[in-house]
Amino acid sequence: MPKIRYNNIDNVSTDKTLKQFKQWRDERRTKKKDYSYVIPNLTPDLEYLHGNRHETSVTWVGHATFFIQYEGLNIVTDPVWARRMGFSKRLGEPGIPITDIPPLDVILISHSHYDHMHFASIRKLYREGTTIVVPIGLKRKMISKGFRRVIELKWWESTMIGGVCITFVPTQHWTRRTPFDTNTSHWGGFVLEPALQQKEITDKDTDSHDTSRVLPPNLYFAGDSGYFQGFKEIGNRFNIHIALMPIGAYEPEWFMTSQHVNPEEALQAFLDVKAETMIPMHYGTFRLADDTAQEALERMEAERKRLGIQEEQIRVLKYGETFKVQPERRSVTS
Repeated sequence: MPKIRYNNIDNVSTDKTLKQFKQWRDERRTKKKDYSYVIPNLTPDLEYLHGNRHETSVTWVGHATFFIQYEGLNIVTDPVWARRMGFSKRLGEPGIPITDIPPLDVILISHSHYDHMHFASIRKLYREGTTIVVPIGLKRKMISKGFRRVIELKWWESTMIGGVCITFVPTQHWTRRTPFDTNTSHWGGFVLEPALQQKEITDKDTDSHDTSRVLPPNLYFAGDSGYFQGFKEIGNRFNIHIALMPIGAYEPEWFMTSQHVNPEEALQAFLDVKAETMIPMHYGTFRLADDTAQEALERMEAERKRLGIQEEQIRVLKYGETFKVQPERRSVTS
């Protein structure tokens, strides 16, 4: 039986020829890059993270790996604590040691590339009560690896876990782990929203006819993507407050453009999804392309100023740094 192959919106191709790979390799030999800047580590606030049950918090572990606390759930995105990625050594220490991660309720996998789905890390994080949410095409592989609580989603499909609605949304990318499984599972990002009906305000001083709620922000984890019109559709379908957006692995741009946004495109995607705050990711942890962390941050800052985005809207985290978000009183229909 032939395997199902998944595509991008409008069938945009990310395929590269052997000639293009050779051209990239030849270009790389002539480049001189300064890799002296390393993203700093902050000592994680483990007491807070282990005790927090109500506040929304986002802690950067590195690359596309975040530890997120949301509506009472402990969530990890694209878990990778690996010391190496192929021939590339990890450039910085993980923000939280894997043994110090609080017990997980949910693991979100955006796609099956090795730098986003590291089985050794998943095994150390997984426990009896953990649910893994994966793109369509990956559930069978996860079960074959011994993980029993697995939910598989198509683009725009949602699942409810605890008080959280998790929706799988499109990206422009591709995937492969072996020479034989190219695009046999899908790729995407995730939107996290609260289950509104569980957030009734009980304050006796509140007007009984008030339809507002005390709500956490809606979170968007963008996974791995080239720039595409799907960002605008996500912004139209959801009320995004915080966007975790990739900014690295874009050089050479003639080679990477269909699969990885550059810093300028990342900020445009941030505007497209209409978020209030952006947390950059997917830079400075592994040497997956020819850009450096310093270059990505400098280009992002220059573009931020050009576009007139307020400085406080872009939250650049250090490894182990936690962004704590206070809930807001919002209308149910907002």
